[in-house]
Amino acid sequence: MWASGFWPVTLHAGDLTLRPLRHRDRSEWMAVRARNRDWLSPWEASNPHPDATLPTFWQMVSSLKHQAREGTALPWVITLADPRRRKAPIVGQLTVSSIMWGSALMATLGYWVDRERAGQGIAPTAVALATDYCFRELGLHRMEINIRPENAPSLRVVEKLGFRHEGLRPRYLHINGAWADHESFALTAEEVPEEGLLGRWLATRG
Repeated sequence: MWASGFWPVTLHAGDLTLRPLRHRDRSEWMAVRARNRDWLSPWEASNPHPDATLPTFWQMVSSLKHQAREGTALPWVITLADPRRRKAPIVGQLTVSSIMWGSALMATLGYWVDRERAGQGIAPTAVALATDYCFRELGLHRMEINIRPENAPSLRVVEKLGFRHEGLRPRYLHINGAWADHESFALTAEEVPEEGLLGRWLATRG
């Protein structure tokens, strides 16, 4: 069951780190997002109300931090150590959201990665690391990921990690200005091997 000691939490897998998203990340986060606007915009959540706008960075972080304190979300940025820089740069974001306790013990996971880093195994490593934490440390039972059918890179991530395809969800989320279909994938704790999702994934990489 959720306890306040579980957040904030930082997770590591080699040079990759999942650490809490912070207000002081604004400049770097905004720069990465601006550089990746064309890469990310086809998959970006949008507000279905015509006159509404998305939250500012400050509002987003404040909301996510509140959700984390309430035990309903885990908002991380993905960083990757770079020997040329003192501070590990942000290369993406991963958020575990809609955490449900009680008899459900489930959550939904979403992520994005800098286009310059795509294909380097960052997304599957981060997803595996976060999922293992949620299953082993928090005691969750089910993790779900929903992906646009056209989003080939993200579909490869769940394929590599062995997430089970559960079917199509028509008009599931409002994305880039329209209601969009999503393919739903999930894993339960019983489907994860003893070495963990991360251990299995790293073993396949040799």
